[in-house]
Amino acid sequence: MKTVQELEAKLAQPSEALINDMANLEGDIMLLGIGGKMGPSLARLAMNAIKEAGVDKKVYGASRFSSGGLREELEGDGVKTFAVDLLDDEQLRGLPDVKNIIYMAGNKFGTTGNEHFTWAMNSYLPGRVAEKYRDSRIVVFSTGNVYPITPVHQGGATESTPPASVGEYGQSSLGRERVFTYFSHKYNIPMAIYRLNYAIDMRYGVLLEIAKSVKSGKPIDITMGHANVIWQGDANEIAIRCLNHCSTPPAVFNVTGPETLSLRWVANEFGSRLGVEPIFEGRESDTALLSNSSKASRTFGYPKVSVLQMIDWIAEWVEADGHTWNKPTHFQEREGKF
Repeated sequence: MKTVQELEAKLAQPSEALINDMANLEGDIMLLGIGGKMGPSLARLAMNAIKEAGVDKKVYGASRFSSGGLREELEGDGVKTFAVDLLDDEQLRGLPDVKNIIYMAGNKFGTTGNEHFTWAMNSYLPGRVAEKYRDSRIVVFSTGNVYPITPVHQGGATESTPPASVGEYGQSSLGRERVFTYFSHKYNIPMAIYRLNYAIDMRYGVLLEIAKSVKSGKPIDITMGHANVIWQGDANEIAIRCLNHCSTPPAVFNVTGPETLSLRWVANEFGSRLGVEPIFEGRESDTALLSNSSKASRTFGYPKVSVLQMIDWIAEWVEADGHTWNKPTHFQEREGKF
């Protein structure tokens, strides 16, 4: 992959499993918060799966669409879009009723100093959405940040690990889950809670940040020490397939790769590909923010794109000065301050 167009085409390739699931899914699909990092490629993947399945479904997307030509691009791909502020009750109520909702709206970065907005987006808005879409099934995007930092040797938090969110982003994200779960019980809404960390493509993500630091000779903070990652195409596919695994009370899935990755090892892999010796600062901790994705792997299969494949692709992308987004993950953050 040499261009953004080739990357987007790769992200939009559905697997046979997704095509089969799409054929068995009743109703259209609405992405709330489609304008984020994952929303556009997820929508295109859904559109292609619908075409390959030979079924008649629509894909809708709602977002503020405050900048750029994203809305026009999505419309050109066949997605029906709505420019709305989801926090405005009148605008939310005006959205069409759709059987399948993928809830991607939320706020993370910029939380510090703007905590009230983060709580409104992450914990208040879910209740309004659940009221609006009480007759739908809902996949709720969440985060591994609801978990505590755990010892590296334990293999990461599982879905049965009691949440212990560090910082207001993690706390408000847990609030999102709790509010949706309340309405799942109240109205018998089938739901799946999708706890993600960290999605990767060539334009953003943990691996890109490490690769860029290696290439530029910038010291890499390895205090966190370890992380999980998953190719965005695999993460998108699981999100759509979760629609066929919704239940009351909500099913919960940790969505990430199966490996506990050493950040030092990742940096050295990039160093060997880029011909640069990585520079490290800090010392690996015995604990890290890690999730165990065994349940998701049993349900959906292992990710199709391996860690080494991601590293190869990203090294080539960085060496060629490919287009990137200025959206750092802050994977180094241990105090939950975003």
